[in-house]
Amino acid sequence: MFSGEVAWVTGSSKGIGRAVAIGLAEHGCDVAVHYNRGESEAREVVERIEATGRAAIAVRGDVSDSGDVGRMVGEIEERFGRLDVLVNNAGSFVERRSFEQMTEDLWDRVMAVNLKSVYLCSQAVLPMMKRQGAGKIINISSMAARTGGSSSSIAYSAAKGGVSTLTRGMAKDLGPKGIRVNAVAPGRIDTPLHEEFTPAERREEAAQGIPLKREGTPEEIVGAVLFLASPHASYVLGEVIEVNGGILMD
Repeated sequence: MFSGEVAWVTGSSKGIGRAVAIGLAEHGCDVAVHYNRGESEAREVVERIEATGRAAIAVRGDVSDSGDVGRMVGEIEERFGRLDVLVNNAGSFVERRSFEQMTEDLWDRVMAVNLKSVYLCSQAVLPMMKRQGAGKIINISSMAARTGGSSSSIAYSAAKGGVSTLTRGMAKDLGPKGIRVNAVAPGRIDTPLHEEFTPAERREEAAQGIPLKREGTPEEIVGAVLFLASPHASYVLGEVIEVNGGILMD
């Protein structure tokens, strides 16, 4: 599907990001694997990618800090000399809390990792993509962007709603420059995010409300990302592809 393009996947030491990074490599991309705290997991992803015959590096930093983002982009450019695909995957609930119990500090932290990071990373890669005359930016939103999520994840849902809207705005602005911007909105996926923040009984109860009667896997998100990053999506712009097992249908 690819022939040596370079991809950067944020938050790719585990979960959906890990699966996407490995999937892109398996289909011909060299990959920059991003992590903030999970160094050993990121190194394992790099080894998995190198085992496919593709090149990989691990870059560490806070995607909500402009200085860290700029440094990481510099490391990617120094190693590969180009960047063709950015997957803005990094995100977290940070902490579950009701709207009434929400603090300004927690609100800001949730917005920073889930929404501000998309703006910072996307803006930072523009010089390379504009110089190349082409690029693909794929933002990972969430089904919660449309449903509002649960009462304990309102800030996360609001941030993901911002990601979907930002995707459309970026698409209008960057499309004429040859940079295609789209998004994927996963539903309930079996990831470390839910292992950390969602009780097992709640997960099982929620899964029964999904027409397929199960959570999705990180690998089941990869296909949509591969499609949007590939030439097969050359006329797809500003779309948010829902991958949720049928729990939310248009």
